[in-house]
Amino acid sequence: MPSPISADRPAQPPGRGSVEALISQARRLKGDVDAVRRDARSDDSDPRERWQRALCELALHQLNDLDEHLAQLRDGPPPVPPAPAPPAGGTAPGGRPSGSLLSRVGSAEWNLLTDEASWSGELYQILGLDPAAPPLTLDELPALILDEDRPRLTAMVTDCLVDAKPIDGEFRVLRPDGLVRTVHMMGEPVLDADGGTTSMWAVLRDVTELRHRRRTVHETRDSLQRHRQHMQTERRLAVELQEAVLPPWRGSLRLPRRGPQTLDLAAHYLPAATTTLIGGDWYDALELSDGDTLLSVGDLTGHGVSVTSGMAMLLGAVRGMAMAGSGPGQLLAWLNQLLDATVQPALGSALCCRYRPATRTLTWAQAGHPAPLLFRGGTGRVLTSPDGVLLGATSAAAYGQAEVTLEPGDLLLLHTDGLVPGQGGTAAVNRLLDLAARFGTARTAQDCVRTVVEEFGEREREDNACVLVAQVTA
Repeated sequence: MPSPISADRPAQPPGRGSVEALISQARRLKGDVDAVRRDARSDDSDPRERWQRALCELALHQLNDLDEHLAQLRDGPPPVPPAPAPPAGGTAPGGRPSGSLLSRVGSAEWNLLTDEASWSGELYQILGLDPAAPPLTLDELPALILDEDRPRLTAMVTDCLVDAKPIDGEFRVLRPDGLVRTVHMMGEPVLDADGGTTSMWAVLRDVTELRHRRRTVHETRDSLQRHRQHMQTERRLAVELQEAVLPPWRGSLRLPRRGPQTLDLAAHYLPAATTTLIGGDWYDALELSDGDTLLSVGDLTGHGVSVTSGMAMLLGAVRGMAMAGSGPGQLLAWLNQLLDATVQPALGSALCCRYRPATRTLTWAQAGHPAPLLFRGGTGRVLTSPDGVLLGATSAAAYGQAEVTLEPGDLLLLHTDGLVPGQGGTAAVNRLLDLAARFGTARTAQDCVRTVVEEFGEREREDNACVLVAQVTA
């Protein structure tokens, strides 16, 4: 029968519909073969009937394997490691043609009256024996079986010879060449007119590769399941740690809590579209002992519990050093030294601002981080950044400071990278500056944050991001 695939054109992988059709055909064929097998049970004394039934049993096993392989092809199982390369001649270990879906099959019959045995040539190849040697008797056969599987074979043969039970089981064979093969054996006793057992026939099939691939698929699935559970646990821990560290306030916050010229504050954390892992983004607002307000945002590279714990360490250091009176530039320099001294070096960016309400002065520094955006009178601009490299990039970094005087109604927007999905740098900044008109009509900082979330928060984003809005009250 000619092949449906042209010899000069590579075969294309079948589509899902084609695989479904093959599965349906294989299952219909299984039904037809099973019907023939049942009809063959009418006469156990006819050798041809016995062998026809044996071949039907074998065909059903092969069709079950084919059905399983087609189902894996349709469902897309996890990838399995490639089998060892076959030796020259295209034959896999054990004499089975490499790449064959079906297993090598041999047959045997043992005459209990004459103590003679008859084997097919395939069975010699399965067991790795010399075809010129006489076939093994039932008493000699267990010598090839692994010690732990020998009782199983003995029990199957005993049940067959004594109780006339069919044989259907597996055992492992240690061949003379040192290879271990898994063999599936099916057989039945042959009875005389008085019901006594006169001989036993069997069909033996080498299922080594089939069982190996099945185990590999199961082990891969188990490994993926364990990995998935580990990822879920890690994400839960990262979320709990993040929630414990980030500011507990929701909605708007006013700092300092007393006096004029306070800041109306609001912030939001925007998770990535794939929320399997949490990143190292943070935002913070803190009232200091002298009445000043500290604002900070930052991002530690990476994802997972270790990154989130690193973020927690940096944020705790920011709060502690700011309460001790450190200015933004000195604070970043110490953060850089702290990150450089950690057991697992990492890179991070940060922006720290110190607002003095008495003079409405904002002093700020940055470490490789986007500059604050200042919105005033319906327009926005980017504040000019002082010098500053990424945290962890060099052990002796110095960080400059910049200062700007704010006016009542001014609005500051601080953010981490990734706030505008699919865009960064100048393009992302311009998208944020385009919100100036909408910010101009907003009544509170919370309204401004809501505008940012409506504009960018519901889109697919590759990374987590934070936004912090501070508005100078009149």
